[in-house]
Amino acid sequence: MDLAQRRELARRALEGYESGQDATTRATARARGKIDDAAALVLVEGLSDQIALETAAIGRGRDLDAEHVVIVPIGGAHAIGRFLTELGPLTAQVRLAGLYDVREQEVFRRALVAAQVGSPNSRADLARLGFHVCVDDLEEELIRAVGAVEVEALFDSQGDLGSFRSLQNQPAWRGQQPERQMWRFLRSGARRNLRYARLLTEAATGRDALPRPLAALLEAARTDRSMA
Repeated sequence: MDLAQRRELARRALEGYESGQDATTRATARARGKIDDAAALVLVEGLSDQIALETAAIGRGRDLDAEHVVIVPIGGAHAIGRFLTELGPLTAQVRLAGLYDVREQEVFRRALVAAQVGSPNSRADLARLGFHVCVDDLEEELIRAVGAVEVEALFDSQGDLGSFRSLQNQPAWRGQQPERQMWRFLRSGARRNLRYARLLTEAATGRDALPRPLAALLEAARTDRSMA
């Protein structure tokens, strides 16, 4: 596969989404513009989470726009407190849900308590409020759901297998578990991370193996509002 073909595949994977250095900032601004008409707000750490959730929704036959569900990439876990403060009274008027990485659990818990969204003391409490955890993070969840063999085949289909092999041969990663190597490969480039958020979610949905936190979050964000 030549470079032009690889670039075209990458373009298609990110079609409809922001890209570049300030992609999350622009995506957040776009989502904020929909908040006033929202029935549910789903707060996620970054743009890759948004892409995965919206892709999963399409795969499950959901129309989030019709349901007035807005997924907001807040720009990192530590922005959750500021974002909830800015929402103010809206926190009591819309359904809130969210996705977070396990290492950021306490950050989300404290922010929800401070905003009086609830008084969670545990991961189970957070889930009851609609906030679900990725262990360790979304990339790891997707790799496990799709399986190492299929992930490698997906890399091959996108013209990325050679680059992945190069990473596997690096002294720091040689001999490590393939899943861990794949995780590092996805995290080694922002654009790569974004496009594989979509591609891996499509693969997981096609196998009826959507990671538990994504499936649970989609259910938590259900509303009775529809434009139909």
